[in-house]
Amino acid sequence: MNPIHTYYLPADQFRAESARRLGEEALGSLDSHAPDAASFAAVVGWSGPDSAALYQRVRTRITRMPVEDLRLDFEDGYGVRPDGEEDQAARSAANEVAMSMAAGILPQGIGLRIKQFTPLHRRRSRRTLSLFLSTLLERTGGVLPPNFVVTLPKVVTPKQAGGLATVLAQAERRYKLARNALKVELMVEAPQSLMGPDGRSPLPSIVRAAKGRCVGVPLGVYDFTASLGIVPAEQRMRHPACDAARQMMQIGLATTGVALSDGGTNVLPVGDRDAVHRGWRLHYDDVRHSLVNAYYQGWDLHPAQLVTRYAAVFSFFRESLESASRRLAAMVKNRNQALALGGVADDAATGIALHNFFLRGINSGAFGEEDLAGTGLTLTELRAGTNPASK
Repeated sequence: MNPIHTYYLPADQFRAESARRLGEEALGSLDSHAPDAASFAAVVGWSGPDSAALYQRVRTRITRMPVEDLRLDFEDGYGVRPDGEEDQAARSAANEVAMSMAAGILPQGIGLRIKQFTPLHRRRSRRTLSLFLSTLLERTGGVLPPNFVVTLPKVVTPKQAGGLATVLAQAERRYKLARNALKVELMVEAPQSLMGPDGRSPLPSIVRAAKGRCVGVPLGVYDFTASLGIVPAEQRMRHPACDAARQMMQIGLATTGVALSDGGTNVLPVGDRDAVHRGWRLHYDDVRHSLVNAYYQGWDLHPAQLVTRYAAVFSFFRESLESASRRLAAMVKNRNQALALGGVADDAATGIALHNFFLRGINSGAFGEEDLAGTGLTLTELRAGTNPASK
């Protein structure tokens, strides 16, 4: 299963202990602006007796694993700088990653976002990637970090994705890495990625051009809305144009196994308490909107957003835990025969959706093994892909 978020950090700001420090900043924001369950529940709109348990689950998660996936950004978050400065930043970031690996404090996933593969930026992108990889692998004895990904922004043609795939294949041979060890994300940030002049979507061809390396396709909300001429005041996560893009991405890549990731809320929870609360509520609602639309991963841009990322994800899954458990248990007991429970008609497709719901809940940290007690499935069966129809 994929991470529930990716934290984007300008590459020159990354240090070996960045993930831990981001968690400390997130907890500091929580302590300052919502030091107890009741005050935080009032911000995000929680109600009921589970608020205290949810609040504690969020705090525990940030303490134990604040960042699941981290992307060192050499694109918009870094900007265009002199070549010598970016060269140094690439080497420095690689050294810091190597130190974090050696200390065992690296997030579960990490990677870097290079600049786009256009004539203006391609040489710079290749050089940054080469310097980063050569420095990192020299320091680690040829070992890549787990779940290492190269993110390519603003992809609009299969040629761009194919060009990166070729560069990565060359790097694998040069550094004696396993074939396809270097994975990629291909970002959708322009309408041309979703609809060509012939009325067809080029997105499946773009993914195929990566030659089996593409593991994810994130939506770049603000570049995408800007490219449609939407004014800055209306560029937001829940703009209808973004929902249309999300649905086109889902349709174009359904059943491919490529994970979809949503953008990040750019109104940050910073400033006085009222400003932080507004930023938290906006981010919380944005994350919930993504989840409702089956986007289970998204970007985070500020440490305080870790608070509402986990709060939104945990509450989304736990709110449906009791009813989903009853429905799944009934389907397991009846070997997936169509049935109606509590006025809801369930069939085989529902069984698959319920199974995936619990897989995602476990993966996100919203559920523990004890939460499967009412489903009729063990954690081993769930992870093995046991279909309720065949139990």
